[in-house]
Order: sequence, then structure tokens, then C-alpha cells
Amino acid sequence: MVQASVVIFAALAYIGLLFAIASYGDRLRPASARQAPRPLIYSLSLAVYCTSWTFFGSVGLATTQGFDFLTIYLGPIIVITVGAPVFMRVVRLAKAHNITSVADFIAARYGKNQGIAALVALVCIVGSIPYISLQLKAVSSSLLAVLGHFAGEETRWSMVGDLALVVACAMAAFAVLFGTRHTDATEHQDGLMLAIATESIVKLVAFLSVGILVTFYLFGGPWDLWRAARAANVTGPFQQGLSLENWVTMTILAAGAFVLLPRQFHVAVVENKGEEEIRRARWLFPLYLVLINLFVVPLALGGMTLFPHSLVDSDVYVLAAPLAAGFEGLALFAFVGGLSAATAMVIVESVALAIMISNDLVMPLLLRRRAEKEEDSQRPEDMVGLLLLVRRASILVTLLLAYLYYRTTGDVQLAQIGLLSFAAIAQVGPAFAAGLLWQRATAKGAIAGIVVGIAVWAYTLLLPTLADTGLFSHGFMETGPFGFVLLKPTALLGLSASPLAHGVAWSLGLNALVLVVVSFLTRPSQIE
Repeated sequence: MVQASVVIFAALAYIGLLFAIASYGDRLRPASARQAPRPLIYSLSLAVYCTSWTFFGSVGLATTQGFDFLTIYLGPIIVITVGAPVFMRVVRLAKAHNITSVADFIAARYGKNQGIAALVALVCIVGSIPYISLQLKAVSSSLLAVLGHFAGEETRWSMVGDLALVVACAMAAFAVLFGTRHTDATEHQDGLMLAIATESIVKLVAFLSVGILVTFYLFGGPWDLWRAARAANVTGPFQQGLSLENWVTMTILAAGAFVLLPRQFHVAVVENKGEEEIRRARWLFPLYLVLINLFVVPLALGGMTLFPHSLVDSDVYVLAAPLAAGFEGLALFAFVGGLSAATAMVIVESVALAIMISNDLVMPLLLRRRAEKEEDSQRPEDMVGLLLLVRRASILVTLLLAYLYYRTTGDVQLAQIGLLSFAAIAQVGPAFAAGLLWQRATAKGAIAGIVVGIAVWAYTLLLPTLADTGLFSHGFMETGPFGFVLLKPTALLGLSASPLAHGVAWSLGLNALVLVVVSFLTRPSQIE
């Protein structure tokens, strides 16, 4: 019998291994080779897109919405294959202008407007906090499942909260050590990327191992699994018709997230070392997505068949199935795979957010204050030290806020949190697309569109989620604020639309409409 202490040791040892890999990667490549392309590492590092939402949440989503989980991966595949010419153009522009983040990219198009940069950074923070908390929730849920099996109910509840905080602190330490070594945010971080690529391999092998166990060992293959699932009457989610509005909505959100999420922009654009890497990724990254989703449906069917009407959370079927079959070693490996998926996302996301917070929010204020006091004699190295301090503090504060959000939301399905974040990040999409495709777009139009879009997102998607957690009364959602039924979030589009499609349609639609109208009513500045 594997002891609970072994689970804790495995988690901390794996994070320690990542430290060693990142340190090795920084020392391995000589300075002369730092700019050389590394197509395999780049392609694998793009798989930071596959977080614990993929490792755990895709199975949970499949148990309720059937094949809808595929849309989360269809969007990125379209972008990296069909949309590769546009993607390459984004990379070329970023390299030409020394872009360090998605906020810098959008601001550069609109005349290096500091207001747009700050606004995009704030939207990215608001959208990323729930997504980071999703990773902490996944780590917590997996710990609940594993420790509950190895150590019993009392032990698991007394330990899991503190362990989630310890894991968050370890992730913060990793990000600080390997993501804030240099003030030049465009400098490539070979060690960090090597660690992320390694994590991509670990989570893929772990997920495939559990899928093979369930499909071919616990059941006699896909057809035997399907027959057993039909006998248990759990195949309903996969026999219902596909919802066009959900597929279109989720595919658009996923495509936008692949480019606009801070971590994805950092890995795909800032860390890119040449178009050769993108050409390799055009087929290798889609292949990775296909492989890691190969056993989602079998795991969902197997979990519902093995645990009918049980208290097992569908988000942790990946752990519960091998534990129930007595494969404790494989369950421990699956736990490490899920931890790997979470740590990769949190580390890169926190580094990317720290760059935006320092460059677009904090440092402009400090520099303005310095100019007002006419402190031109201040030594440059003092500002360098201050910049690193701001970035490190930003990482710690970001993870603290994510931990507090995780503690507040309670039992919300992983996919719900992820889609909420995707919809928030999508609000910078119209300004991003208009900047690439429409010369008439103005900075004032972009700002107005983002403000309206994020406000509608907060009303139609965020508030219902907070109501579900108990922070607001359910009466608020039934009658609308101040008793006006027309202000009820789901009253705007009608009962036929899903809440997600409803919120995304109104927020992005009004966002784009306001951007176009204000752009026509204003003139672009000379620098624009």
C-alpha cells in the first residue's frame, strides 16, 4: 500500500525535478547557440495550452456535454494550420517591434497607446485569475482523490488545503527563479521552455497510460466499453445532437485563447526563434492535441460505468479508475501528470502576467513620478533592480489572488471556470483583429469596445458564476438587479441560447459594434 506521505513526496519531488531541468537548460546552451531554432521544444511548449482542464476537465465535460469538449482543441488546430500565415505575420510584427506581451502588441498597433496597454493588461489579469485558480482546484481535487484513497477521509480534509497553498508557493518560487532573471523580457528563457516541454511529455504519457488501462484492461476494447456503457445507460451525452451554437461559440473562444492568453502569446510569439519552429509546429502540435484527447471519451464512459450514481467527481475519473482497479502506482503517475499540466500553465502564465504588470501598469507610473520629481540622476541599475522586484512581487500577488479565488468558488466544474476565462480574454480579440485587418480602427474605438465588452462579460457570465458560489443571492439572477427583469442576464437573448453562447454573443457583438462606431466617429492620431 502506497502511503499518503509518498504522494506528498512525489508532488514536491516532481516540482524539484522541474527546477533541475530548468537550471540544466539554462546552462546547457552556450551563448552562441541561444538564438538557434529548437522546433521540437517549441512545439512541445505550445502544449502548455493543455492544462489540468485538459487532463481532468475534458473528461468531466464529456460526461455532461458529450463531444463538445473537442471544440476546445479544434480552435487551436484551425489557427496553427489554416491560419498559419496570419499567425506568422503576428510573430514577424512582434519581433520587428520587440513586443513582450499581447498588451504591448495591441498598444503598438494603436500608436503605442499606454491606455490600451494598461486596459489589455487589466483584462488579462481578470481573465487569468480564474484560470490559475482552476489549476489549484484541479491539484486540490486530485489530492482529495488520492489522499482519500491512501489516508482516509479525515486525513485528506485536514491536509489538502495547506497542500494546495504549498504547491502554489512552489510554483511561485519556480516562476520567480526562472522567469525573472533578466529585465529584457524578449530574451529567450531556454531553461523554462525545456521544463515546459518536459512537462508536456509527462502529462501526455500519463494520460495515455490511464486511457489504455481503462479501455483495454478494465474493458475488452472500445466496443466492449461501449456495450458496457449502454448496459449501464450512461451513453446519453454522446447520443444527443450537437449544439451548433455551443460548437461555434467554444471554437471561436478556443481559437482566440490560443493567441491571446498571456501564456500562449509568450510561448508562441515571444519565445519563438524563427519560422522553422512554426512550420514544425503546424503538424506536431495538432498531433499532440489528437493524442492527448484520444481516450477522453473512453475515460468518460468508463468512469460513468464504473462509478454509477456515486460521489466520485467526474473531473477526477482519470485518478479514480486506476485506484478502483488497484493500480496505485499508475494512479500516482496520473496524479503527477495532472500536477504537471497545472504547474506548466501557472508558471508561464504568472511570468507573462508579471511582464505585463511591470511594463504596462507599474513602471509607467513610477517613471512618470520620477520625471515629475526630476530625478534624472538616478542610476539605471536602480531601475533594473526595481523592475525585477516588481515582477517578482507581481507573481506572488497573482498566485495569492488565484488561491483566494479558488477558496471562494467552491465546487465549480473545471470547464466552467476555463470557459469563463476564455470569454474574458476574448474581449481583447476585436481590437487585436481590427488592428491587423482594418486601418481605420482607432485607439479610442479599441478602448471603448474593450470596456463595453468586459462589462457585458461580467454581467452575463461572471455574475451568474458568483451567484452559483453563494456570493450573490439566487434571487438576483431570477429578478435581475434592482428588480428589473429586463436586466436579468438570461433575459436579453431568450431561453433558447445557452448561457455561454448568450454571454459571448452579446459581449463580443457589442464590443465589435462599439469599436467600429467609435472608430468612425474619431480620427486616428498621427502616430497611429
